[in-house]
Amino acid sequence: MPCVETKIVIKGDSNAIFEIIKNMEAYPTFMHDLISVEVLERGDDTTLSHWVSNVDGRKIVWTERDTFFPEEMRITYCQTEGDLKKMEGEWRLAPVAGGTEVSLLVDFEFGIPMIAGLLNPILKKKVRENSENMLTAVKAQIEK
Repeated sequence: MPCVETKIVIKGDSNAIFEIIKNMEAYPTFMHDLISVEVLERGDDTTLSHWVSNVDGRKIVWTERDTFFPEEMRITYCQTEGDLKKMEGEWRLAPVAGGTEVSLLVDFEFGIPMIAGLLNPILKKKVRENSENMLTAVKAQIEK
């Protein structure tokens, strides 16, 4: 199962960055690959959210459970249904010299074992590009 981790250092306060990452409904306003993010349920430290993304002209749809750990500066997510067999991971924020290091981990499985060997390297590259784009978009929101 492919796993991708990307990182970026953002010149900004961890709490402000955490609030931007936590506000997933706003992602489509500054992340061009996302068509929509709708929060279906909101708990004390969780949300259930429905996502529609456009990856190279292909619509990918999923619902995920997000769990927020503000004291740890961490958000975990796990697909509950959607186009991939598995998609889960986490956002982590850590103070570093010059700002905050933001990490995004994506662990996914396409779900068709016979062609996984062929597709996984392509999907891994796309997931890495998408993750880097998300981190760059968050950075742009903080450093504008």
